[in-house]
Amino acid sequence: MAGVVTATTLAKAVADHLRTLIHQGKVGPGERLPPERELAEQLGVARISLREAIRQLRAEGYVDVRRGATGGTYVTELHQPAAAWRARMRTQDGEIDDILDFRIALETETAVLAARRHQPDDLVALQEAIDALRAVDGRATFRHADSQFHLGLARAARSDRLAEAIQSSRGDLFSPHDLLPFAEPVRETIADHRQILDAVAARDADRAARTMREHLDHTRAQLRAIVFGSDSPDSVLPTDESAGRAPAAN
Repeated sequence: MAGVVTATTLAKAVADHLRTLIHQGKVGPGERLPPERELAEQLGVARISLREAIRQLRAEGYVDVRRGATGGTYVTELHQPAAAWRARMRTQDGEIDDILDFRIALETETAVLAARRHQPDDLVALQEAIDALRAVDGRATFRHADSQFHLGLARAARSDRLAEAIQSSRGDLFSPHDLLPFAEPVRETIADHRQILDAVAARDADRAARTMREHLDHTRAQLRAIVFGSDSPDSVLPTDESAGRAPAAN
């Protein structure tokens, strides 16, 4: 029998949803959440449940509630949750690999289906996501453009469930790389996405899967380098040429 939905579990679900939006970069550091009444209506929950969710996120260091003329709920610089994420990844053996293995399984199949099922409008949307990467002006816009490409592939695959699963798994990979003093890897990400799009446009399912796997394996190595540093046998530490670059996009 299904569990009973209580005010506590509803507030947790709302907090999880908002946390995922932050992890995915849909709302970033310094940005204000919609006003309480408006946000509660958008989420379809009572304001008391939303308030409890905000309280949870505030305790975890995700948001700060300000008073006065410019008051509201703002996303923090995320130092506290990023540090907690990194500590958790270090103590939970295999967690990063498990998340990336799941994403590879999801997104290689998504690329295969996109190659087989896409319509012309899908290719336009994917190209627009790549173009948006060229115009990024910060971490939030970088994250958003990167997310739009990966979700665009799921739409091209004609699978709402894959889109939902990809969104969820991307949220699990929130990491310190948004906060490190590196420039975003725009050029590298554009090149990866371009190769994936070329394979999808050519309806070459095998090449689409292969290029997606290579993209996510690159992400795996760089995330492990950030979390574990030289302690990780699979880590890829920056060379003189690549020093100053950020880890691969999610």
